[in-house]
Amino acid sequence: MTLTRRPLLLGALGALAAPPAIRAQGSPAWNREAYLAAMRASGRETTMTEQTFSAIQARKPAAMRRIEGYLKSRFNNEADPAVLRAFEALPREYFHWNYEGRSNGATNAYEADPKPWGLGFGSALSDYLGQAYMTQACQAKPEHVALEIGTGSGFQAALLSRIVSKQYSIEIINPLGTAVQRIFSPLGLTNVETRVGDGFFGWPEVQGGFDIIIVTCAAQYVPPALIQQLKPGGRLVIPIGQPFRRGQFLYIYTKDEDGRVRSRKDVGVYFIPMTGAMMQQPRPREAQAPQ
Repeated sequence: MTLTRRPLLLGALGALAAPPAIRAQGSPAWNREAYLAAMRASGRETTMTEQTFSAIQARKPAAMRRIEGYLKSRFNNEADPAVLRAFEALPREYFHWNYEGRSNGATNAYEADPKPWGLGFGSALSDYLGQAYMTQACQAKPEHVALEIGTGSGFQAALLSRIVSKQYSIEIINPLGTAVQRIFSPLGLTNVETRVGDGFFGWPEVQGGFDIIIVTCAAQYVPPALIQQLKPGGRLVIPIGQPFRRGQFLYIYTKDEDGRVRSRKDVGVYFIPMTGAMMQQPRPREAQAPQ
C-alpha cells in the first residue's frame, strides 16, 4: 500500500492486554526458542540462528520511533497510544513468510525503508508505516468489533485484535487463507476469527454488524454489503481505484446514528486489487459513490 505525500505502500479493555502465550517483543517470553516454537505450531517450520534473531530485535526500537513519528506527522502530532502498544506487542518477523515458496523472510522485518513484501499467490505484507496509518484511521476502541477484508499475512488482523474486543478477517485466496488461519493461536491471539471467502459480501452471519471495517485491497467501488454491515457510528476504511493503476485513494466512510452515510477522500494509495465478485459484475446502482 502507498500514501501520496509519502504514499502508503502495498502491496482487551483499558490498557492493552498482551497475548497470554507470547507477550510484547523484547520481554523474556519472546526469544528465539519462542519464535521457533510458534513458527512450528503454525505449520511453518524454520530455522534461525541466535545472532540473526538478535539482529532483528535490535532493529525494532528504531522502527517503533519511525512509526510514532510518522503517525504524529499525519495526525496533527497525535500518535494513538493503543496503536503503538499493538505494534510493540506483536513480533513482526513472525508474519514475514512466503506461503507459496515456503520461504522465511523474517530477516526483512523492521527495515529502515518500509516497503511491501511478497507472501506468494499475488499477495503482499503491507509496509508497516501504511499499516500503522490505516489502523489509526480506524479509530479503534476496546469495545469494538472489527472486520478486515483481505487477511494476507494476518498482521493487520493481529494488530487490530490487540485493540478491539473481536476481530474477523476474510481472505479470498484459498491456500493463503487456509494457511494463515493457523498463525494466530500460537501467539495467544484468541479473539481473531478468519475464513476463506469473498470479502465483497462481508460477514453477514455476525449479528449486529461491525464498528470497523478495513479493506486492504483496492475496490473499484464500495461493496453494498459492507455499508449494510457497518454499524451506526461505525467507520469503513477502504482504498478505491482501478486495478494496478495509480490514482487510487483511501476513503473513510462513516455512518451516522440515523443511518446516513458520509465519505471523505483521504490519501493516495496503491494496493493490489479486490478480486472475486468485484471483478465479475458491474457496479450495482446501490453501490456507494464517494461524496
